[in-house]
Amino acid sequence: MELENEGSAGKFERFLFLMIPIIFTLVLLGVLLTLFNMDIRNNVLEVANKIPILEKWVPDPPADPSKPKEESKKQEVSSATTIKELKAQLAQQEENLKKVTDEKTAQDTKVQALESQIEGMKKEAETAEASTEETEDPYQKQVSDLAKLYAGMKASKAAPIMENLTTEEMVQIFSVMNKASKTAILEKMDPQKAADVTIKLKETTSSSDMAIAALQSRLKKDVGTTATATTSKNLDKEKLNQTFSSMTPANAASLLGEMYKISPDKVVTIMNTVSDSVRSSILGEMTKNDSAQTAKIVNRLMGAK
Repeated sequence: MELENEGSAGKFERFLFLMIPIIFTLVLLGVLLTLFNMDIRNNVLEVANKIPILEKWVPDPPADPSKPKEESKKQEVSSATTIKELKAQLAQQEENLKKVTDEKTAQDTKVQALESQIEGMKKEAETAEASTEETEDPYQKQVSDLAKLYAGMKASKAAPIMENLTTEEMVQIFSVMNKASKTAILEKMDPQKAADVTIKLKETTSSSDMAIAALQSRLKKDVGTTATATTSKNLDKEKLNQTFSSMTPANAASLLGEMYKISPDKVVTIMNTVSDSVRSSILGEMTKNDSAQTAKIVNRLMGAK
């Protein structure tokens, strides 16, 4: 037992003899590394913390005070770059806005200039129109208005109306009418009248000559119409006979009695136009109404006044 104890004690002594210098060296190295090289210590601690069992006994490495500074510097650099970019973008936007504002101002100036020009043109046109209306002959203006009136109508309706005018009047109106309206109306007119108007249009010279010719033609037509009306008035006896012959004697007597109060001569004329049988029937009814008046009529019929 003593030999065994001595042998085990010798082994332990040898172990201590060998391990003490090693442990001392490691401790000294750790102290030196701790004092002069923090990065290696932190690296060793980081490696030790990665070992499953040893991580429980090894402390965490302290944070490197230089890293936050570097990160803050990087962040500052990044922030400065971002701010610089934002300032550049803002300056670009301001420049673009200024350009747009300048363009809008220029456009507004052009619009105002155009509006002023338009207003000036309108005033000039109104002045010119007013001066034209003042200097234009009223008679010629009326002819132009009539031409516009017929041109605005359908050609099929304007043609028959214009055919009732004299040839000279149609020529006067056609002379101030546009070509399209003139052609459309002439197509709807009687061929002979259209031909006469066309020939007159070719021979026209001035508006004053056309006006004189139109007035003369209208005067001749009015005189002819008056003469025709007078002639027809002298030839209405047959119609008067037919009218009073178709009436009942009582109605005819009542009507002629009232007419006698207004125009006795016309009553006598009517009584002379009807037949003897109709006259006697009417006189019989008039006697019933007013015998004195009937006696006067008969007296007039016999030639007395």
